[in-house]
Amino acid sequence: MTRAPLLAALLVTVAGCARADVDSPSLSPRAVERLGFAEPEVTPAVARADPALDAGIAGLRTRLAAAARGFDTAATAAGRAATRAGARTTGSEAWLDAQSALAQTDDWRAQTTTLAGEIDALAVARVTAGDAPYPALAEAAAAARAEADRQEREAGRLQALVPAG
Repeated sequence: MTRAPLLAALLVTVAGCARADVDSPSLSPRAVERLGFAEPEVTPAVARADPALDAGIAGLRTRLAAAARGFDTAATAAGRAATRAGARTTGSEAWLDAQSALAQTDDWRAQTTTLAGEIDALAVARVTAGDAPYPALAEAAAAARAEADRQEREAGRLQALVPAG
């Protein structure tokens, strides 16, 4: 009977391992694992009409149109000056006139780029405030970028006509 106490101790030990009140991790799927990985449905926010913003955008578009007209006038004058006789001779009177005319186009390009920056700043401010994108503002930003790109291409074409000093 020397085995009886050893067997009893072994049974108590084994029984202790099978207790139901032990806080061990479960192998069952957790609630979050049943959700899946699909993106949740998001309804886009709709911007409400903002008369003050519309008026500001109209003013920026008016300034953009004026800058485009000013650039076109300056670019026409720069093109004439750049194709005059002697404009390719660095330091000549015609070359100086062409450089001055090209500087006028740079002034108008700077105004256009500044306007594009102002429009972008308005869009960033709306996003930062958590407001919905404003279609008229997005259209004005696209128009300003397109105008700035057009002016950049034309200025590059004109610059190529006159050698740098």
